[in-house]
Amino acid sequence: MRDFALTRPARRGIAAAAVLAVLALAGFAAIRSITPPAPLPASAPAGEFSAERAFAEVRTIAAVPHPAGSPANEKVHDHLIETLRGLGLSPESQDTVTIQGGTLSASAGGAGLARVRNVVTLIPGAASTGRIFLVAHYDSAQVGPGGNDDAAGTASILEIARALTSAGDKLRNDVVLVLTDAEEACLCGAKAFVDQHPLARDGGVVLNLEARGSDGPAIMFETSENNGKLVGAYAHAKQPVGTSFAVEIYRLLPNDTDFTPFLDAGFLGLNAAYIDGAAVYHAPTDTPESMNRASLQHHGANTLAVLRELGGRDLAGIGEGGDATYFPVPGLLVSYPGALVWPLAVLALVAVVALALLVRRQHRATGPRMAAAAGLALIPIVLAPALAQGLWALLVVIRPEYGGLPIDPYRPLWYRLAVIALAAFTVLAWYALLRRRIGPAALAVAGFGWLAVLGVVLAAVTPGGAYLASLPALAGALAAVLAISVPRLAVPAIALGAVVAVVILLPTVLMLFPALGMPMAGVGAFLTVLLGLALLPVVDLVHPAAGGARGLEALTARRLGAVPSVIALLAVLACTATGLAVDRFDEEHPSLTHLMYALDADTQQARWLSHEADPQDWTAQYLTEPAATVTASLPAFGDEELRSGPATAWSDLPPPLLTLSGDSASSGERTLRLSLKPQRPARFVTLHVAEATAVTRATVAGRPVDVTGVAGDGWGFGFVFHAPPAEGVEIVLTVRGTGPVTFRAMDATDDVATIPGFQARPPGVGVLGSHSSEMVAIAKSYTL
Repeated sequence: MRDFALTRPARRGIAAAAVLAVLALAGFAAIRSITPPAPLPASAPAGEFSAERAFAEVRTIAAVPHPAGSPANEKVHDHLIETLRGLGLSPESQDTVTIQGGTLSASAGGAGLARVRNVVTLIPGAASTGRIFLVAHYDSAQVGPGGNDDAAGTASILEIARALTSAGDKLRNDVVLVLTDAEEACLCGAKAFVDQHPLARDGGVVLNLEARGSDGPAIMFETSENNGKLVGAYAHAKQPVGTSFAVEIYRLLPNDTDFTPFLDAGFLGLNAAYIDGAAVYHAPTDTPESMNRASLQHHGANTLAVLRELGGRDLAGIGEGGDATYFPVPGLLVSYPGALVWPLAVLALVAVVALALLVRRQHRATGPRMAAAAGLALIPIVLAPALAQGLWALLVVIRPEYGGLPIDPYRPLWYRLAVIALAAFTVLAWYALLRRRIGPAALAVAGFGWLAVLGVVLAAVTPGGAYLASLPALAGALAAVLAISVPRLAVPAIALGAVVAVVILLPTVLMLFPALGMPMAGVGAFLTVLLGLALLPVVDLVHPAAGGARGLEALTARRLGAVPSVIALLAVLACTATGLAVDRFDEEHPSLTHLMYALDADTQQARWLSHEADPQDWTAQYLTEPAATVTASLPAFGDEELRSGPATAWSDLPPPLLTLSGDSASSGERTLRLSLKPQRPARFVTLHVAEATAVTRATVAGRPVDVTGVAGDGWGFGFVFHAPPAEGVEIVLTVRGTGPVTFRAMDATDDVATIPGFQARPPGVGVLGSHSSEMVAIAKSYTL
C-alpha cells in the first residue's frame, strides 16, 4: 500500500528525533510558565514581595481555627489592626450586621445574616483617578486554621502594604485594603463593605486574593465583564497565569468568593487563587506548614505588580470595551480582543477545508476516506474521557476513602499522569489501527477538522475558551498545507504547528486537573485527546511507515507501530500503581469523615448525622439508618439528605432561648418583637416559623430580610444568623392573623468530640472540611 503521509522526509529518524526534541523543549517551557517562582527570603529588598516575610504573618493568623465571631477570630482582627498601624496606616474596624452575599440570597436554612468586623484602611494616592481595593478574608472555616484559605491572601495584603509604605513609591490612585470577616459563613463581610462602607460608594477595581488548596500557581480565574483593559494590566504581573476559558467556566458555576458581592455591586476587578493540593480545603490539615511558599510568592508578587500597574493608570474607562481572550505562554500572557474569536474560529475551519481539498487534489486521501476518518475520530474523543472516569471509579473501589475527599487526593500527580497516559494510549492505539486502512493524511485532516468544529462551538457557547481548539486547528492546518506545498519545509512546518498546540493546550490540561479534581478526570482526558489530535502529523512522523512494503517487512512495521501505544498503556499501569503506593492515608494525610450531633430539646431525642452517602468504617459505627431529610426537626438543614443513627441525649446542653419582648396587633396582622439568645458559645443560630403562619415582614438585628423562602416539611420563613452576639439577636416579625405562632429555634457549636458516646478518631482518620463538620445542633420549639 502506498504511504499517504503529509510528510516524507528523506531521513525520517533524524527528522522525528529533531521534532520530538523541539516539542520536549516547548512542553518544558509551557510547564515552567505555570510553575510558581521560588520564594524570596526575608532579606529581599523592601519594595519587593517576600513570601518568607508574608509567611511569618500566616503563622500568626492561622495559629488555630478562627471562624467568624469566635474569640480566636477577635485575636486575628486585633492583630491586623495593630500590624497596619505599625505600618503608619489608620485602619478602622467596620462592625456591623449584614445580610448574606453571593449568588444565593439565602442558605438552605433561609435568609443569611452575620455580625461582622471588617478591617479597612486607605492608602491615599497622589492624584487619584479611582480606587483599587485589595480584598482577602481573615476568618477561617470552623475546623481548620485556614493556613491557605485565606491566611495566604490576608498575609499577602499585609506584605504588599509593607512594600508600598516602605518603598516610598506613592501610587497615583487610592488603594483600599479590605480584610473581610465571615466569608466562610456567608460572604457577609464583603457584602457589608459594598453595601455600607463610605469608601465603597463610588466603586472601583477589586483585586481579590483567595486559595482553595496548598500548592500550584496563583491563577487569575475570574474577572468582571468587559475585562480587556484589566487583562492588559494583569499582563504586567511578574508571572501571569490565567486563561479566559477558566473565566467562562467559572461564570457558569454557582461558586462564590468575596469577589461576588463586589461584582454584584458593579465593581470591576480580578480574582486570583492557587488551587492545587485541595485535599486540605477547609480541613484541620489546612495549616501554615501545608503551604507551598512558592505559591504564596507567586500570589503576592503578581498582585503587587498588578496593583502598581493599575495604581499608575487613569482608571476612567478601564471597564469599557469587550472581554479579552487570553492564555499563558512562556514569558508572557497572550491576549487579543474578543471580537477576534469568531473570525479566528471561521478561519480555522476554512484552513482545514483548504487542507482537505489539497490532500484530495494530491491524491493523498479521497473524500470518502476523510469522511470515514472524521467519524472514526469520535472514538478517542468519547472513549478516553470514559476510560478516565472509569479509572477514577476503579481507584475509589480499591481505596474507598477517596470517595470522601472533596476534590482531589493528597498526592494526585501520578493519577493525573495516568489519565494523560490513558488518553495518549487511546489516541495512539486508534491511530495504529487505522493508519494503514484510512491513511495518515485523512486522519490528520479529521483531527484538525474536529478541533475547528469545536472552536466554532466554543465561540458560540464559551467564547473565551474557543482559542483552545481554534488556534491549534488553524496552526496545524496551515502547517500541513505548507508541508505539502513546500516539501523541503515540511518538517519545520509540522514542528511549528505542533509547538503551537503544545504551548496552548498543555498548560490548560495541567491547570484543569486541580481545578476540577480527579472525580472529573474525563475533562483532562478530553483536552489531552485534543492535543493528541493536533499532534497527529508528528505521530505519523515517528510512526514506523509500511510504505509499499509487503509480507514480513510490512508485518514488522505494523508491530513496531503498536509500540507507542503499548508504552502508553504500560505508563498507565505504572503511574496508577505508583499513585496507589505513594498516596496512602496517614496521620498527616488522613481520610476525611463527617459527623454531627443533633438534640431535639422538646423530646430529648438525639441523633448522629452525616453527609457520607457510603459511610467509612469510623463513621459507620454511628449510623444505622438510610439517608433522609431532617427538615421536620432541623429546618435549618433544608432538604439535604443525611445518614443518621441514635445517640445519647445530653441534657446538659441548653437550647437557644426565644423570648417575646413586644406584641401588637393591627388590621388583622400581628407584630412580634423577639429575642433569640444562644445559651452556649454558638457559631450560628437559626429561627423558623411554622409554614401555616404567613410572615409578611421581618427585620433581624435591624436588617430587613426576604420573607419568601420556605424551608419545607412544615416550616416556612426562617433565617440563619452567624456570629451572634452574647446578648442575643433582636427580631421583629409581622404575620397574618392574631393567633399563636410556632417557632423552631436552633443553635450550633463545633464540639462533637465532647458529646457522650463519641469515639476518638484513630490515626489516619480526620475531619472533612465541611461547614457542618463536628457540629452540635440543639433545637427547641416555642409557641408564642
